[in-house]
Amino acid sequence: MQPPFVSKLLQEIAAELGAIVELDRDFGAVGEIIFSNGKKHLFSNTSFNINPAAAVEIARDKGYTKYFLSKYGLSVPIGKTFFADRLLPKLRKYSNFCDINRACIYANSLGFPIFVKPNNLSQGILVRKVYDEDELRKVANKIFQIADVILIEAACIGRDYRIVVFGDEIIAAYERCPLTIVGDGRSTIEELLIQQRQTSQTQNSLGNNIDFYDFGIWGKIAREGFDKSTVLLPEYSLSMLDNANLSTGGKAIDITETLHASCRDLAISAARILGLQLCGVDIICANAAAELLEYWILEVNGAPGLDNYASIGSKQAQRVRLLYKSMLQHLEKV
Repeated sequence: MQPPFVSKLLQEIAAELGAIVELDRDFGAVGEIIFSNGKKHLFSNTSFNINPAAAVEIARDKGYTKYFLSKYGLSVPIGKTFFADRLLPKLRKYSNFCDINRACIYANSLGFPIFVKPNNLSQGILVRKVYDEDELRKVANKIFQIADVILIEAACIGRDYRIVVFGDEIIAAYERCPLTIVGDGRSTIEELLIQQRQTSQTQNSLGNNIDFYDFGIWGKIAREGFDKSTVLLPEYSLSMLDNANLSTGGKAIDITETLHASCRDLAISAARILGLQLCGVDIICANAAAELLEYWILEVNGAPGLDNYASIGSKQAQRVRLLYKSMLQHLEKV
């Protein structure tokens, strides 16, 4: 079995620096970096001894992330966390515990559509835009099968950007576009989706996680008035999901060289507030190449994956390589 993208890249860079990377025998996703000066650091996939453990834990919790960012004046979506029934006995002593019924009341107060997402999962897993209370309950029940806490947020209008920060530098910035298919006048939506999945797997050896059984995909198609057997007109573009995560089939458009200074400063400020040396800051705004007038920070990822970004082209792959080289050089000193 070939080691994952990060592990393979680390082995290549470590060899250049006179270091060794030893990987676990089963999957190659966990390992130890051994430097020539005798220092050693463990890593697990994209998690390194770069960020403080508490900072990573807080960043993993979307609710707490929003609390600290808003505390220091940064704009975040209006939202609130709610809990699975199995947690409620432990929360009875708190006056502000919130169950699914209160979640529905809150969502109605915000006004549909709203976003509902797991509070502590990444890669866009079960992030859904819902349009009524019944749909909210169905999505919440699916999330509660794998997570204890959901986050309900007001929908923010704008384009979706990820900005990768390392120290005081912007390593990469890209717009994230949702999974989209384009009609050819012959193929059904289902056939186009299969073609898109095959294309994604060809461009990226890991393959994007396009799930044919994703209720979010077929629900969005139904709201557009289509079904899986619909044949789209030539050049008709159809967005298949409301979230733009690359891991769910989204597309990245590199804007590193055109990123506006105000976006740069915002991302670095968010990283500093959370005490993160390395992170990916997700921002919704009108245009990241122009001065920020209105924005929302959706979340901050303390262990950003960059394999999909690196697959865009040689320039992007080189940026990722330089990032990991800088990280290894940093770890060798600490």
